[in-house]
Amino acid sequence: MEPSYLLVFTPPHARKLKRLWANDKIMAKDRIGMWHSSLRPISEVLATTIATEARMAASLMRLHYHDCFVQGCDGSLLLDSIGGIVSEKDSIFNGQSVRGFEVIDQIKAHLEKECPGTVSCADILTLAARDSSVLVRRKDSLNASLSGSNSNIPASNDSFEAVLTKFNRHGLDITDLVALSGSHTIGFARCTSFRQRLYNQSGNGRPDMSLEESLAANLRQICPIAGGDENLSALDMITVAKFDNNYFMNLIKNMGLLYSDQVLFSGNDISRELVITYAEDQEAFFQQFAESMIKMGKISPLMGSHGEIRKNCRKTNNP
Repeated sequence: MEPSYLLVFTPPHARKLKRLWANDKIMAKDRIGMWHSSLRPISEVLATTIATEARMAASLMRLHYHDCFVQGCDGSLLLDSIGGIVSEKDSIFNGQSVRGFEVIDQIKAHLEKECPGTVSCADILTLAARDSSVLVRRKDSLNASLSGSNSNIPASNDSFEAVLTKFNRHGLDITDLVALSGSHTIGFARCTSFRQRLYNQSGNGRPDMSLEESLAANLRQICPIAGGDENLSALDMITVAKFDNNYFMNLIKNMGLLYSDQVLFSGNDISRELVITYAEDQEAFFQQFAESMIKMGKISPLMGSHGEIRKNCRKTNNP
């Protein structure tokens, strides 16, 4: 299978995104033959994993996103609670939610065997969420920030203004917000992420009346008013396992699963026009998604003498 973004694109789209990423100057200048050769089997690890569990594609993408939004793209999310480190894995947005750490462990073990002390865990997260042929030589964080994870990651019930503020905090604009939200064309959400929309959106015991009626009825079967917290619903019920622009079509029909998704269409004129554009032009979405992923991947990376290259992604080299 051709190495592609999370291995979920059809080959033509994969090749297009791969070219966009390869043209990124910061990343392209650090491509080294030895690394390129040793990294090639990573695509096979990802292909095998995602063939076994398609949901893992979205999970790996989410790991990258949740890592970058706290202290920058520094692999801090991967750290377990050891010594003085309090893991970000236990934050309100990550606990019992983020997953895929075992895949990162598997990739890291392979790389340490092939080229020890060379590829950071932060870069592995980017590789797993992007493509297996480019690096920016990030270093790994020496600490984690539970408080940062609790405060910087957008919540599923945030208003448009709240979500945009959190994106702006990291140098991402409204176009990046809408394009990157399109990653919700694949993946699943737990009942706890959308229950409020079904039963008590504004704290008055009433549902979110903007949610399309038949979708709301279906979701109530999945997510009761009490219990079933771990029950899952696809973020895009129409093309569940396909990375396409159907997510944006859903928003126009008031069929966004999460409130923070639906407000991209209902909460702001500029974001609404972007939603319509991407719903009508899938190629425009793919192009902007690739550019915004690259931009997000450059949030406050640790470079040079800052940080380290961990031997084990779950702990610092000197815990």
